[in-house]
Amino acid sequence: MLTDEFDPQKGEMLRIVDEEGEADMGLMPRMSKDLLLKAYRTMLLTRLADDKAVKLQRQGRLGAYPPSKGQEASQVGPAMALKEEDWLVWAFREMGALLWKGVPLETQYLYWMGNELGNVYPEGTRVTPSVVPVGSQVPQAVGIAYAGLIRKEKSVVLAYFGDGATSEGDFHEGLNFAGVFRTPNVFVCQNNQFAISTRRSRQTASATIAQKAIAYGFPGILVDGNDIMAMYAATKEAAERARKGKGPTLIESFTYRMSDHTTSDDWRKYRSKEEVAEWERKDPLKRFSAYLVSKGFLKDEASLIEELGELVEKAAVQAEATPAPGLADVFEHTYAEMPPYLREQMGGGWK
Repeated sequence: MLTDEFDPQKGEMLRIVDEEGEADMGLMPRMSKDLLLKAYRTMLLTRLADDKAVKLQRQGRLGAYPPSKGQEASQVGPAMALKEEDWLVWAFREMGALLWKGVPLETQYLYWMGNELGNVYPEGTRVTPSVVPVGSQVPQAVGIAYAGLIRKEKSVVLAYFGDGATSEGDFHEGLNFAGVFRTPNVFVCQNNQFAISTRRSRQTASATIAQKAIAYGFPGILVDGNDIMAMYAATKEAAERARKGKGPTLIESFTYRMSDHTTSDDWRKYRSKEEVAEWERKDPLKRFSAYLVSKGFLKDEASLIEELGELVEKAAVQAEATPAPGLADVFEHTYAEMPPYLREQMGGGWK
């Protein structure tokens, strides 16, 4: 078990592919060429779509947006370990994870454009709406997992949150409940070093975030969040453990946000260009690309960038061309079957 091999209290971090693309084959999870290329494609699409979203916002064509540059491996790696019946509970900076789980890019653009249809996912897609209030999705994820236990399902619930969320009561309440009831949760803390402008060192005095799991009676593991192989391997093991009824796992993804917290932020106010440049050298896309090239799997990246760039442009055009729904739509998509009190409200002049 990886959680036995890597002790977060000793600062031991799981890493499989280093910054030069060299892999530790002893830790490498079994992954087909097709799966590897799909993972890289999703990460690259996330980077290009993220860049487009920022440009749209600057042009007044999209609302405030949280860039995810630098966190693609931290997002996509865990999502890769999920099965169709598993739930994904996101915060607001997980574009890559949503793409992997089947939420179209156009839908995500609609969400950030303030279009209610941005909350409407394809039928059967087990992804919750965004939860912007910091940390509030953690108890919700535990509730979904507990409901699955009651229903005797074999589904796992993967929840993302940032390092800032670990300072909220919701985080501790959620993990405490999960530990007591051994719910099938995988908690992924994207420790990108900042809660907006507050450094991680001001969030907690513990050496790692991963070690907080010990207090709640389940494993925690510190993972290089810029290594998609490591993130996938850690989450896959945690999901299998949860599926077998062995309870939750806390994964600390040690990564970095290379852009602003949101488009309303200016990272230059609280960190240096030298610090950002150092983390750009650890870019998860460059690392994964180097590994794929060394294996002979990635041969024409320029054509892939062109193809995905066209896909991004098409999604943006389609999103902008989508008419704004009527007020009635705010009632339509919250419940599988609309409660009588909402039906009454909707009929009272909201159409």
